[in-house]
Amino acid sequence: MHSPFNLSDDKSYQTWREKKLHQALNYQSGLNDLFVTITHCQSPSSTEVDQVLQNCLRYSFSFYRLAHKRDNTKSNIMNFVEQLGPLQLDSNFCADDDKLTSITQTRHINQHDYIPYSNKRLSWHTDGYYNTTDKQINAMLLHCKQPAQSGGASLIMDHEIAYILLRDENPEFIHALMEKDAMTIPANILNNKVIRKAQTGPIFSTLPNGQLHMRFSARTRNIEWKQSALILEAVSFLTQLFESDSPYILKYTLQAGEGLICKNILHRRTSFVDYEESDKKRLLYRGRYLDTLNQP
Repeated sequence: MHSPFNLSDDKSYQTWREKKLHQALNYQSGLNDLFVTITHCQSPSSTEVDQVLQNCLRYSFSFYRLAHKRDNTKSNIMNFVEQLGPLQLDSNFCADDDKLTSITQTRHINQHDYIPYSNKRLSWHTDGYYNTTDKQINAMLLHCKQPAQSGGASLIMDHEIAYILLRDENPEFIHALMEKDAMTIPANILNNKVIRKAQTGPIFSTLPNGQLHMRFSARTRNIEWKQSALILEAVSFLTQLFESDSPYILKYTLQAGEGLICKNILHRRTSFVDYEESDKKRLLYRGRYLDTLNQP
């Protein structure tokens, strides 16, 4: 099968690689062209929707900005995302009733000491890396209702670019990271009850539609890497990449009414200082989707 993600098809890979890296030049000088202004969130124009999807096709992600503060509501954001395709939300036990998750500083009985609900730094990851293979997260939304007083920036990297850098360094890294037992996430146990069983799977895989999927976490705790020299070298390569000043790593702090929609790319969060007033505290809405975004 002709595919840039088939290690036996170097011709398709080189053609796709050249195009992908050329497109990435568009955001290395700034993020302005990656923002799509949504004039009416309840009924976004076909041009606005197409611009978002085109960005996701080229770069695996797109930023958007609401033109009117009055549109900065949860229901409006959900309506907007529905225009991007038939996207099925994946729920989790920390999600709200509508399956979007409110990311803010809070604690409740089902949250352990989960870092997303603190003001601490989040390490590099893709969302739902602990999901079963039939519940992989293929698209993600991150919408800012209210930013923190300071900090809380998002760092993002297209997982397809990470694939290119790994493959260019050593094609055998890709072979190793596609092994079905490359990474294991131990079971999630709360009060002696198994909430989620241990999950083992590959880092890279291809979806039925040919898209690349990445499942990854840079956490040093609760991640069990297969004790393979190639896998450990590949993970070390990624770790060094994330700590570098790579032009493919973008940093931006979402402001109220701004958001990110993506193919579940690599991302992390810096620590932040929040407001003391409860009505000003940092609040983001996160959506995890089992479906892929529509092709424009």
